Amino acid sequence: MQTTFQSVFISDVHLGTKACQANHLLDFLQKISTQTLYLVGDIIDLQEMKSRANFIDTHTQIVEQILSMARSGTKVIYIPGNHDAFFRQFAGQTLSGIDIRLNAKHITADGRTFHVSHGDEFDQMIKISPLMLAIGDRAHGLMLSLNQWINGMRRLIGLPYWSLAGYLKTHINKAKEFIERFETAALKSAKNHHLDGYICGHIHYASFRLKDATLYCNDGDWVEHCTALTESASGQLNLIHWSENPKHLASEPTDEEWAFNPSPSRS
Repeated sequence: MQTTFQSVFISDVHLGTKACQANHLLDFLQKISTQTLYLVGDIIDLQEMKSRANFIDTHTQIVEQILSMARSGTKVIYIPGNHDAFFRQFAGQTLSGIDIRLNAKHITADGRTFHVSHGDEFDQMIKISPLMLAIGDRAHGLMLSLNQWINGMRRLIGLPYWSLAGYLKTHINKAKEFIERFETAALKSAKNHHLDGYICGHIHYASFRLKDATLYCNDGDWVEHCTALTESASGQLNLIHWSENPKHLASEPTDEEWAFNPSPSRS
C-alpha cells in the first residue's frame, strides 16, 4: 500500500481511553510520509480523562511521533474537537511545531478548496435520534468494550480487526438516518460558502458523498474503524483502513453518488 501522501487527515483518536486503537495508529504514523498532517479533533479525550484516564505508554509514543513528524518538516495542523475543546483557547498559536486552529481551509494539489473542522458544530443543526444519543453515552461505552473483547478473541484465532460499531451503524436504520443528516448539513455548509467540499470527523464514520459538485469527506476514527483520509500527489482523496491488514477502502466519487462507510467491519 502507498505510504507517501500530500496530506493525511485523522480524527477521533481518543488518546487516554481504553477504546483507542493505539497500536494500529502508532504503526500507521511511523510508516507514512506526508507533507501535511491534519489532526481533526478528539485526539486526546480530555473529557473522558476527567473521570477515568488510561494514558498508557503507546499513547505517549503517538504524541512523541507526531512531535517528531513536526520537527522533521511535516506541517501539523491541530483542530480541537468537543472532547479536547480545552485546546481551542490556544487557536492561532503554534505549540511545539503544531499549529492550533479552530478550523482550516485546505487546498488540494489539483486546486480544490475544502473547509476542515471537527464537525461537532453540526450537533445543534440536526436532530439527534435517541439511538445515537444512547450510542454516544453508556451504550457507546459498552459497545466499545465489546469491540475490544471481540477483537481480542479474533487476534487469538488469527483473524483481522473487525468493527462492531461499524456493523451496527450500517445495519440500523436510525443510525444511518442520523449519519445522512450530518452529511447533508456539512454539504450545505460547504455549498453556502462556495467551497468544493467539507472534511470532518466527529461521528466515527468514514465516508464520501458527492452532491451538486460538492464533496463531503469524513476521515472516520481510531477507536472503531482505524481509518484515515489521504490526499495523493495529484490531489485525489482516498479512504484507507490500517490494522493488521491495511487496505484501500474507497476513492472519492466522480459522479453524483454517495456511499456510506466502505467499512473494514465487513472483512
